[in-house]
Amino acid sequence: MEISSVLEAGNYVIAINGDVDASSSIRLDEALAKAVEEGQQHILIDCIDLNYISSAGLGVFMSYIEELKAKNIRMVLFGLSDKVKNVFMVLGLDQLLNIMDTKDQAKQQSHG
Repeated sequence: MEISSVLEAGNYVIAINGDVDASSSIRLDEALAKAVEEGQQHILIDCIDLNYISSAGLGVFMSYIEELKAKNIRMVLFGLSDKVKNVFMVLGLDQLLNIMDTKDQAKQQSHG
């Protein structure tokens, strides 16, 4: 798995490429921690190239929900494949996380 981060028009975009499993979820956690520490207010998670996410990866997102809310940080995931989106929906995470289909929708949601 590869993770890249870029600041783009006021949004901090974290792109995930590959599989997020128990070992690689640590890098996802580090990328999110860095964004929060830097005081980023609009975090977009690019999941277009995310092939698979394990419970450890889902746990990373879950562990940030309260902190993001407390710091008024908006995080939006976008570009999830049907297979990956279904995992979020089965667990009810689509109710707790902002999930959009496209990057443009994610940008609007992060500033809304």
